[in-house]
Formats: sequence, C-alpha cells, structure tokens
Amino acid sequence: MPLGIFGFFALWSPFFLVAILFMTVVYFLITIKWRNSFKESRRLSWKEASFFIAAMLILYTAEGSPVDVLSGILFSMHMTQMALLFLVCTPLLILGIPDWVWKSVIDLPVVKPIMKFMSKPLIALISFNAIFSIYHIPLVFDNVRTDATLHGIYTSVLFILSFFMWWKLLSKVDGQSGLSGLKKMGYILGSAVLLTPACGLIIFANDPLYATYYDSSTWLQALALCVPIDTLQGLSLSGPEVFTSMPLIDDQQLGGVIMKIIQEIVFGIVLANLFFQWYRKDQEEQQELSYDPIGIRSDAPDTIK
Repeated sequence: MPLGIFGFFALWSPFFLVAILFMTVVYFLITIKWRNSFKESRRLSWKEASFFIAAMLILYTAEGSPVDVLSGILFSMHMTQMALLFLVCTPLLILGIPDWVWKSVIDLPVVKPIMKFMSKPLIALISFNAIFSIYHIPLVFDNVRTDATLHGIYTSVLFILSFFMWWKLLSKVDGQSGLSGLKKMGYILGSAVLLTPACGLIIFANDPLYATYYDSSTWLQALALCVPIDTLQGLSLSGPEVFTSMPLIDDQQLGGVIMKIIQEIVFGIVLANLFFQWYRKDQEEQQELSYDPIGIRSDAPDTIK
C-alpha cells in the first residue's frame, strides 16, 4: 500500500512544521535583533546560522516528515530516525547556537548545577549509551513504543542525554569542554564502543525481537503514535508486510547496521576535524618557536624601514 493512505497531516505534520518555523524565527531574533540585551554577545556567523538551520531541517525530517510514519512501519526507519535525532541533530544544535547564548543559559541558577554534574565526561558518556541500550531491550522497547506518554518522555530524555554527550566534544563556551584533543579522541572511541552492544544485539539476533513489528495488534498500537487513530480505524492493516516485502529479520538487522554506519560517519567527521585542529595548532606552535640566527622570529614582520 502507498503511504498516501494515511493522509497529509499524518505524513507531513504541518503543526510541527509551524513549531519548527517559530523556533527558527525566535533564534534569529535572539541572535540578531535582541543580541545587545546580553552582557556578552557578538555578531551571528554564517556558519552558526547554517548549522542551526540544518538542525531544524533534520529535526523536521526525523519527526515531521514521512520518516516518522515509516518508523512505525519499519524498524530500519526507526533506527534511522534515532540516528538523525541523537547523532546528527544534537551536535548541529550545539554548533549552531552561539557560545554567548549558551553561556547565558548555563549561568541560570536552575541549569548551572545540573550542567555541572551531567557534563562530567564519564557521566555524559555512560548515561546516554546506557539509556539507549536499555531502550532497545525488547520488553522496554515494546512498552515505550505503544504508550504515547512513555514514548514522549523517553525520547526527550534520550535527546537531552545526547546533548550532554556531545557537549563535551563541541562546546565553545569557556571552561565547559575540559578535554584535550587526545582525550576527545578517546571519548569518541569510548562512545562508539559503548553503543556497539545494543547494535550487535539487533544485528546478530536470529529472530525478530520486537512485538511492535511482528505482532499485528501491538504494531497497530505503535503505529497509532504516528497516525491519527481515526485514520487507522478506517483502514484494514495486518502488519508491515502490507507496505514492504522485506522480511522482518532483514529489516531489523538493517536497522542495527544503519545506526552503526551513521554513528561511524558522524564520529569519523568529528575525529577528522579534531585531527586537523590539532595539526593546525601544532603548525602554529612550531612557527612561533622558529627563530632566525640573530634571534628574531622568522615569521615576524619587518619593522626596520
């Protein structure tokens, strides 16, 4: 069956699109028109604006486009959605919001102690990966995916924890990173290792793990989180096989592979960026230490006229 049977509102979530546009407008008002209201501020860069817009586009793609409906039909699309939210959207948000805005938020009395505790490297690293792994235990997964409240809470918690995980790597706020280049590389490798067991369980399982995809009634309950119940009641659906010929076990394994591949690509980009930063810094330090025979730095400007 075509996805069009679910209707425009289910597939494209126009109200969520309005919310995304509203957040984008507020972002530009804060960073351009109202920036002088902050104690410390500077002009918004094109790079920051581009990162934020990209984050909003990915957020809408993951939660407001047909990807959201497909995540209720195919496990592989669910894992794609998770990867977009927690491995792509979150770091782009951190990079897209200027450091002086983050500093104003972090200095709030309610936020400061939470940030101080949750941004500790080990806590940030372990908390996200632990909650992510627990989420993919079949009993937990099926209960969360069939309850709108639980699903909303769990997704929000994972999103916040992913923010803390990425914060230690990408934060530009003075005193917030606390990790050297080598430690950042170890941090990334540690995160990749901690995510592997959950992906391995999914990839190497011999049978479908989640009732939300192999049991018809449970699948319909999960699909109701993405499609209005009135629309579902008017349709005759038995399971994912109505929309795809892919076997459930293949779809499940594909989901684990997609999550791992996206993780490796994103972490690889971050590692490459860290390496080039380290290389440039090393070259600058070597230039500063290079002197000519009479004690004048070789790269110093000629001051004798």
